[in-house]
This record gives sequence, structure tokens and C-alpha cells, in this order.
Amino acid sequence: MTAPGSHPLVDAVKPLVDAMGGEMVPPDAARGDDVVLSWEGEQVVAVRLPHIADSLDHILADLERRQGRPLAALDRKEKQTVVRILEERGAFSVRHGVETVASALGVSRFTVYNYLNRENAAKGSE
Repeated sequence: MTAPGSHPLVDAVKPLVDAMGGEMVPPDAARGDDVVLSWEGEQVVAVRLPHIADSLDHILADLERRQGRPLAALDRKEKQTVVRILEERGAFSVRHGVETVASALGVSRFTVYNYLNRENAAKGSE
């Protein structure tokens, strides 16, 4: 694989691959479920997608980076916003998703369910 930063395609996809917790590998090291990306007919890099169970941890880490502080340090309204974002991204379809999010936010599972119910009620009244 071309070293990261030495090909425009690698530069372009790196932020996306990092945000989703993927890994870039040489095309000749690609496995069956890796996505091989080409540039002008030449294979440049393969992207190894993360396991679904690992994706939630990467999403939480990304949200924490964006907030600039631990998710548990956010106020209630900010935590509700995080839960809404996570719901939109499918975080609660992952096994133990509610528990993982509750732990990251420093709240109980019950609180996360309350945030979800509040968001769903708001959607229903629109």
C-alpha cells in the first residue's frame, strides 16, 4: 500500500476510515470483506471495516472528541443530544448498546431509555 499521506485517495478517505474505526491495509493484504479502493484503474488501498460491536466504541470516542470533554461531564441537555445522535446512527441496535452508552454518559440505563422515549414522543408530536 502507498504510505498514508502519499496518495490523494488515501488522504481523502483517511478521516472517514478513522471516524468509523476502520483500518487501511495494502490491497494485496485485503480479505474477502475488505473494500478495495482504486484510483485510475490501480488498486491503492483496502479498507478493513470494524466489527459492528467495536463501532459503538469508536462512535462514542468520536463524540467525546467533538465535545472536547468526557461524555459523562456533559449536562443533561447535551447528553440527550448525544443519545439522539447515537439513536440516529443505530447505536441501540447493537447488543448491550444501551448499557454501553449509559456507562459512557455516566447515567443509568433507565435514564437512557427516558431520553429515547422523550425523543420518540417529540418525533410523534411533529
